[in-house]
Amino acid sequence: MKNIAITKEVQNTLTPSSVLQDLMEGNKRFTSGNSQATDNSALINQTTTGQFPKAVVLSCIDSRVPVETVLDQAIGDIFVARVAGNFENTDILGSLEYSCNVAGSKLILVLGHESCGAVKAACDGVELGNITAMLENIMPAVRKSAEEIDGEANSSNKEFVARTVENNVRLTIERIRENSQILTEMEDNGEIQIVGGVYSLQTGKVNML
Repeated sequence: MKNIAITKEVQNTLTPSSVLQDLMEGNKRFTSGNSQATDNSALINQTTTGQFPKAVVLSCIDSRVPVETVLDQAIGDIFVARVAGNFENTDILGSLEYSCNVAGSKLILVLGHESCGAVKAACDGVELGNITAMLENIMPAVRKSAEEIDGEANSSNKEFVARTVENNVRLTIERIRENSQILTEMEDNGEIQIVGGVYSLQTGKVNML
């Protein structure tokens, strides 16, 4: 049973690779139906005065991808930043910098997912209120996929959508490195690792890119 929260001492012993392995093992527990039992009351009591998460996950808002659940993580284990289409902006970058540089997290996981509605909307050029500006963040991935995939460049083409989901994760990682000197230096120094993956709605598995 998970009943002991991560302490600063434990966090200091972690490495980016060990944290990634831990998250992937958690996902394996989830997909096999063996998620760990948790004592939430104990974890709440232990984290009231502080938190020392091992990772931060940049995820889509999709209700079918409850991040802590699919990675089998508990209270105090991970930060989660969510925005439709799992892209970065100034606020997200600040959140990632806080997670790693201030709070000590060792890993950034950019997590896209199969059949992402925001990605499909970007593929179709949807224009609606503030959604229009939001989707502009995903358009670089749409344009990249149009150069790589044959057939229609819209949401009716499942291969095009799948490639755009992957490209969106990869380009988001590139922009995180380009636009955050803090995170780039931490990664260069081996203090953190920035990785990407795609969650399968069909299997519940996180496939690393």
